[in-house]
Amino acid sequence: MLRIEIPSTGASGLTFSKLENYELPVPPNGFSPEINNNVVMQFDDEQQAIDYAHELDAYSNSIDAESVEYLIINDIIRSVGDDEFVQAYIQS
Repeated sequence: MLRIEIPSTGASGLTFSKLENYELPVPPNGFSPEINNNVVMQFDDEQQAIDYAHELDAYSNSIDAESVEYLIINDIIRSVGDDEFVQAYIQS
């Protein structure tokens, strides 16, 4: 199981409470809240996380680039790309 946290310090200021206000595509194993209200995504493996990031990227083309939803998507994609396990998987 791969867990990737989305920091609330990103451009969107994403928290689990805020996430619940949007109907974004959900990772295969879902989102879960941390005690500090940060959001954690859960995946079976690195490839599943990469596939989810690609799905979100395609979805982002259908929404307003000035919206909060777009900022949230960018923070999620950045979190996947910045994950050390995903980076090691891509480099292997």
